[in-house]
Amino acid sequence: MQTPKYTYDVIIIGGGPIGIACALEAEKKELSYLILEKGCLVNSLYHYPTNMTFFSTSEKLELNNIPFISNNPKPRKAEALEYYRRIATSNKININLFEKVSKVESIEDMHLVTTIKDQYQARNVVIATGFYDIPNYLNIPGEDLPKVAHYYDDPHYYATLKTIVVGASNSAVDAALEIYRKGGEVTMIVRKEEIGRRVKYWVRPDIDNRIKEGNIKALFNATLKEIREKEVIIETPEGEKSLENDFVLMLTGYRPNFEFLKNMGIKLSDDGRKIPQYDEKTMETNVKGIYLAGVICGGTETHKWFIENSRVHAELIMEDLAKKKQA
Repeated sequence: MQTPKYTYDVIIIGGGPIGIACALEAEKKELSYLILEKGCLVNSLYHYPTNMTFFSTSEKLELNNIPFISNNPKPRKAEALEYYRRIATSNKININLFEKVSKVESIEDMHLVTTIKDQYQARNVVIATGFYDIPNYLNIPGEDLPKVAHYYDDPHYYATLKTIVVGASNSAVDAALEIYRKGGEVTMIVRKEEIGRRVKYWVRPDIDNRIKEGNIKALFNATLKEIREKEVIIETPEGEKSLENDFVLMLTGYRPNFEFLKNMGIKLSDDGRKIPQYDEKTMETNVKGIYLAGVICGGTETHKWFIENSRVHAELIMEDLAKKKQA
């Protein structure tokens, strides 16, 4: 195999907010870098629901002290897309879009990064791929039917129809409320006895009241057992129920690509949480020269890391890389 013609101090896999933060810090430290993103700029954010409102304020979503001006107390998806796009374009971030990484190999003190288009060589690699790519499947009959979706975009699609929403997190609650307000008939299937405790505090009274008054139906301590063409089978404390319906939204969360990490030799905890092994002071994993940044650090606990508390990962990583380069 020929030596790749592209060599960098660091390759950043993932072009989301944290990947961009890593690029900005690399420039400060005069480190050569390249971001490789499998989709569009801030791809995961782009695929969030159209009307999504962030939990964080705009100040906590800022990168590199670049002001994020929002018209709302909590910024919306469209504002965030504009903010991160302007950062990328005005700073001329070095990023290849729609170039998925298929493999990372460690060869002595270098790393060979293979994508669907090319190969690159880097002294270091940062994994900032997030967690939004792989849904948590229930693995039940009918989950692959056309009426089933694991991602939600716009409520208009479900207007006047019967929609089952599985889950009780922020995404499930937002979808249920929006679809109800567009004239959809919504039934929530909630595995526990109440709506999730981490639901946005300004939204929780809304969903609780809509359920209480009966405008949104909710089955608690219930699980979806089977999906059929025109109905679903639900296991409840009172026994099985059959509900006629048109669509099923399986908003049961998402997880990082653990196989991608393991194939690089990164160790994961064996306690079910699959937390990757890394040094909290530098973010370097057990594989020399491979670093983690962002939500991927939390394993299955995807609620632990957000933009606001993982921006610092970029500084820790690039500080360590700069020290290594000077040594």
